[in-house]
Amino acid sequence: MGNHNGGTPASGSSSLSVLAGAVIGAAGLAWWLLAEAERRRHQGRPARTAGIAASPAVAATDRDLHDRVHELNQAIDDVRRQLESMTIQG
Repeated sequence: MGNHNGGTPASGSSSLSVLAGAVIGAAGLAWWLLAEAERRRHQGRPARTAGIAASPAVAATDRDLHDRVHELNQAIDDVRRQLESMTIQG
């Protein structure tokens, strides 16, 4: 009766495990994207210090990576809030 999803307690903990796995996976992907953006930024630095501007394509790629990481962080926050609400309700 305490389970609001109509399933067994085992299915609730299974759902919680899946959501936790999704959060961990998304956090890992966000970390990788940040590391990739940092690596690309460092690769472009010697050219800039020599007075050669980075190509617009590199700058656009960096912006795209930054935007994707921001979206992933928002999604991670949403899932974290859902997990917290499930924990509080359960």
